[in-house]
Amino acid sequence: MPNNRRRKGKSDREARTNGSVQTSDDDSFNDNASVTSNISEVRSTDDGNDEMDEVNQQEAFEEKLSEAIDGFTQKSAQGRCNCFELTSKALVKKYMPGYIVDRRVTICDAVEKSLKRGRGAEQTAAARLATLLCVQLGALDECEEVCKMLKPILLQTVNDKSILPSTRSECCIALSLMAFLAGGEMGDVLHLMQQFESIFAGSYLKGDGTVANVTAEIGLLHSAALSAWTLLCTLMTAGDINSMMGSGVNFSPSISQLSEMLQSPHLEVRMSAGEALATVFEIGSEFSEEFGDDYKPDLIEALHHLATDSHKYRAKKDRKQQRASFRDVLRYIENRTVPDVQIKFGQECLVLDTWARRKHYDALCNVLGSGFNLHLAKNELLRDIFQLGQKILISDISINRQSKLERHLVNAAAFKARTISRGKNRDKRSDF
Repeated sequence: MPNNRRRKGKSDREARTNGSVQTSDDDSFNDNASVTSNISEVRSTDDGNDEMDEVNQQEAFEEKLSEAIDGFTQKSAQGRCNCFELTSKALVKKYMPGYIVDRRVTICDAVEKSLKRGRGAEQTAAARLATLLCVQLGALDECEEVCKMLKPILLQTVNDKSILPSTRSECCIALSLMAFLAGGEMGDVLHLMQQFESIFAGSYLKGDGTVANVTAEIGLLHSAALSAWTLLCTLMTAGDINSMMGSGVNFSPSISQLSEMLQSPHLEVRMSAGEALATVFEIGSEFSEEFGDDYKPDLIEALHHLATDSHKYRAKKDRKQQRASFRDVLRYIENRTVPDVQIKFGQECLVLDTWARRKHYDALCNVLGSGFNLHLAKNELLRDIFQLGQKILISDISINRQSKLERHLVNAAAFKARTISRGKNRDKRSDF
């Protein structure tokens, strides 16, 4: 006869051995357990895990950055260049002055050696890293120390005509931002401005009034030097600008020389010259409303020609960019109006209502790129430059944050008002 008795399986043996007893769902629920306390325990555990994850991510990030800094001493030039670029990306991505300040001497030594002995891409990457190093340490006293260490070699590289123009351009940017962030003596700033002027003077008109023959690479160098000069110009007082450039004193560059650069065949030089003229007129007009009146008629004519340029021998993109830029410059020279530009980041808004502030924004954004908003929210020196006040804490942001329903209602109301406004001006052709 077949055996109908069920064999004892492995699960039965384990249950008997471990002493576990199968219970129903009702029996397994503990009536005495507090639901609220259970939820709070789960949440506290999740918060702790998130904090641990952040700590682990930060440690992993710093470990990779330390490996990149250690790679500055390797023999391969390409390897050193890669390490410079990795370090620069890390300094753009995170604001970490406490970590960098302990390694500033190591980074400065590597930058100095690469600028002296390196070539091409390595020198360019080293100069860019020097700029980001000062951005990280801008709020600390060590920033001035770094500037004193790197300024001589950067100046030497800028004036060395045997070095690539792209590398010299990066060194111009580094020198100007170092002087701007470190806030050194005004005599040193004027000396730097003279060095930059000796570079972009190559784009002045010749003695016979013809345009200088400058290659595209040298044109980019002249544009970078003029842009660096304009940034340092914002550190000068209105009285100094008026006495040196508005009273006929033999000071270079003069307003007429800057106006000559508007005839350059290179778009970057023309736009940098227009930006420099607007900044100079803005600062000088703070001292006297009659600043530069003798130059205005010819300057307005040249700016109007550039703002309405439609020559087909220029690229369509260049014409569009040029017209947009010089319309703003012309509007300021004629009417003293500056376009109100607002930059929103997080819960804050940065207003660029002067040419000086626009220049500060462009110079820093050119270096930080996608990490500018992060540094603007956390970097104390940048917040001080743009007068943003104290840093906003995360708790303050969570309190002021709108709910999803509130945002939906606001957007719906705005959509309805826009639809009604457009509907009033629609199908008017039937009336005619």
